[in-house]
Amino acid sequence: MSLPTPTLETARLRLRPVADTDRDDLYALHSNAFVLRYWDAPPWSERSRADRFLSLSRRMAEEGTGARLAVDRVSDGTFVGWCTLNRWNPDYRSASLGYCLAEAAWGQGYATEAARALLRWAFDTLDLNRVQAETDTRNTASARVLEKLGFVREGTLREDCVVNGDVSDSWVYGLLRREWQPSIGPEHA
Repeated sequence: MSLPTPTLETARLRLRPVADTDRDDLYALHSNAFVLRYWDAPPWSERSRADRFLSLSRRMAEEGTGARLAVDRVSDGTFVGWCTLNRWNPDYRSASLGYCLAEAAWGQGYATEAARALLRWAFDTLDLNRVQAETDTRNTASARVLEKLGFVREGTLREDCVVNGDVSDSWVYGLLRREWQPSIGPEHA
């Protein structure tokens, strides 16, 4: 079962299906060691990784397992990152949320605004009951984004990731339909 990737609009952002034209922006984002310092994989060192990312994004939609969207700033069309809803399970009415934003977009509420738009789509269109997210325990900015969205920290995955020999823990967050508050706008981001 395919899952059509939506195009979503917020006051400041446009979320749209990732496209081949995003290749260079994706490579710049994922090859930045500082941006990916809390990621579960090392930074990209080969441009072909962007092609694989795009291919996986298309396959995710075709197989109906999720939706990955590029995030552009409405004011000037600048690519600021991406967000995804993956591991969609219609039987369990659950999925996982993820996002990655360029360093220049940090601290402006874009991650919260983009994720809120994607969550609204997920709860309304996909009729989800639960969305899960994980973040490295050192990534306090990402934890704040999740908490602003209403996610509850449910536990710690100890020594969950080993990237380039660096062992780290992850926090698991969950957001239930009954806890979801879609009316909170970007002014609360």
